[in-house]
Amino acid sequence: MEELVKRNFKQLGIQRKSASQPLALEWGKKYLHNIDPTLSRDDTTDGNNIKELISSTGREKTKEKLMASLRLVSIQAWNQVEILLIKEVERYHINPQLIEPWEIISDCYKIYEKTLEIYYQQAPLRQLSMIMRLAREGEPLYQKALGIYTEQVIPTQLTAAIRSQVGTLRKKYTKVDSRIIAFVSMQFHYTSKILLQMLSPLERPIVESYFRVIDDHLYMPLERAYEAAAQHDYNSQALGAVQQLLPASTEIAKTITQRITELYPNYRSKSGILSETAIQASSIRDVEMFQIYLWLAVLEGDVSAIQQELFPLCLMIYPTLKIEWELIRQMLYLLGQEICDRLTHKHLEIVMPYYQVLWHMFSPHLFGELGIEKSLKTSTDSHFMK
Repeated sequence: MEELVKRNFKQLGIQRKSASQPLALEWGKKYLHNIDPTLSRDDTTDGNNIKELISSTGREKTKEKLMASLRLVSIQAWNQVEILLIKEVERYHINPQLIEPWEIISDCYKIYEKTLEIYYQQAPLRQLSMIMRLAREGEPLYQKALGIYTEQVIPTQLTAAIRSQVGTLRKKYTKVDSRIIAFVSMQFHYTSKILLQMLSPLERPIVESYFRVIDDHLYMPLERAYEAAAQHDYNSQALGAVQQLLPASTEIAKTITQRITELYPNYRSKSGILSETAIQASSIRDVEMFQIYLWLAVLEGDVSAIQQELFPLCLMIYPTLKIEWELIRQMLYLLGQEICDRLTHKHLEIVMPYYQVLWHMFSPHLFGELGIEKSLKTSTDSHFMK
């Protein structure tokens, strides 16, 4: 594990002296923590299709196929963004001059171009042997193999290369009006969705894992969190609390998403029911997003990111996707429980005031004032939250 830590510090260009370094490292490590070292034995008798797919020639073919369609797909994606959000511009009094379609399309295009170039250039050999050993299409272990390769290995390679560029893009579109990032985010969402539909079942999960790294750094203020962490001493209590929670962010998100799915088995958003694989993935990402905004508030000692970015975005996006506030309220309640279970009393004293701001900001009382109140289950009104 120590070698893994050293390797990731090197990949991310991190020197141990900075307080922001462990934060960036922990986010990168979240893709790796479940790798099973017993699965690394070579077995050249299986996985020939995947071996060909992620060979240099195979990756070049995939890259060229997607790049050839990217311009047209980008325009198609923007059309879907406008259909989804055009009414929100007037409803929320957004200055339409801040929304430059061709500039957004161009900026997103450059991110995809770089991502696909990295996809072509990089091929992890040790992880390929895992896939070759496990990948027998149609058998349960086939899915496990792809999961190891796509969810826990590939993204660490892309993170160091792409996070700064996406972070700069995020700053650009949140500088004047943070709600503009919603148009950029949905442009990425629809572009990725259309591109992935062009791929074979074997290609799709591998390429999707690269696109997921873009999602992480676009939806979540990760770069801003790294910068905030850099302002703390290494022994900062606020930084220590965040470092304790960050490695568990995906586990927390999966636990909460599973619980919400159990509570609302028949709930259907615009995209589908909660138990569908794609909805589960986006739900997990959203729970992670709320966590990152909370950790950012803790690190900055300020709730402006929640007030000025997170809440306005949710207010604009969630109703259009038919996501009711009751689900968000339940999610926050469960997040509060997870935080209390995982932090020491000293760290709780630091984190909970910011959590309380988040909890009250998404309260039924505020929704009532805005005319969008939804009935909430009494379980979310636990004395713990009051």
